[in-house]
Amino acid sequence: MRHVIALDVGGTGMKAALVTDGGELLHRARRATGRERGPDAVVATILDFAAELYAYGAEHHGAPALAAGLAVPGIVDEEHGVAAYAANLGWRDVPLRALLTERLGIPVALGHDVRTGGLAEGRIGAGKGADRFLFVPLGTGIAGAIGIDGRVEAGAHGFAGEIGHVVVRPGGTDCPCGQRGCLERYASASAVSEAWAAACGDPDADAADCAKAVASGDPNAVRVWQEAVDALADGLVTAVTLLDPRTLIIGGGLAEAGEVLFQPLRDAVRRRVTFQKLPTIVPAALGDTAGCLGAGLLARDLLTTTHPTTAEVST
Repeated sequence: MRHVIALDVGGTGMKAALVTDGGELLHRARRATGRERGPDAVVATILDFAAELYAYGAEHHGAPALAAGLAVPGIVDEEHGVAAYAANLGWRDVPLRALLTERLGIPVALGHDVRTGGLAEGRIGAGKGADRFLFVPLGTGIAGAIGIDGRVEAGAHGFAGEIGHVVVRPGGTDCPCGQRGCLERYASASAVSEAWAAACGDPDADAADCAKAVASGDPNAVRVWQEAVDALADGLVTAVTLLDPRTLIIGGGLAEAGEVLFQPLRDAVRRRVTFQKLPTIVPAALGDTAGCLGAGLLARDLLTTTHPTTAEVST
């Protein structure tokens, strides 16, 4: 059966699948990255894992994969297939596409993890049918994926969509990027966890605990949460002004709070727009499978001359 390899590399683990032309998941697997052994070991683990998937497809599905898609964190030069930088994996200018192509002997697509997840959300998830969308996952940090007619814009240098480093509080909290007051220092899941831990006096408290406290009416939690929502709304309205998306897709750990997040966020964005058209704000649909599903779409795109926008994927 015709299929491709989809591989999503995270900071500590990898998710993989074999995906058919029609989007059916034939096989799923997970593997630790082995980052404790250093960056070279992570690359070796990726190559070995991909080779195992290739062999599995040949043995169990009649033929090996025709292409592979790989989603990785950090700064990615998608045009040249290079993982330019990833602090949590110790990577600098790793030619992953060339290494994987040499190992497997098939075409390989390389994508930034958030843009790849956004590709999946836009084509087969919460943004399906939207010609323009912005996918913003709220996790340890904040990034974005700009969707245009079934594809995701990488930018001239691979930096498109870095909404987490839009300054929303000038002169505010220092950010590792070198600026002060970046959005991700106020509205990421890690930022909310830090603020709530300080407010409630429990160093182990996190954003999920804050959301529960908000739902129960705790005034300190409501204050912390609203500060994050206001910062997020400021960043999103900046993006709306620049990009005019039809749909805003919010994902990541913070979005798991459901309407505790979405109701005040929709209100906050609505209050801020003036001449801009208010986009639909929806939760992401694919969860932590988005990166792997998107990697499968990247691989399948290598085998076609068009970018399908209506393909279904069985999850």
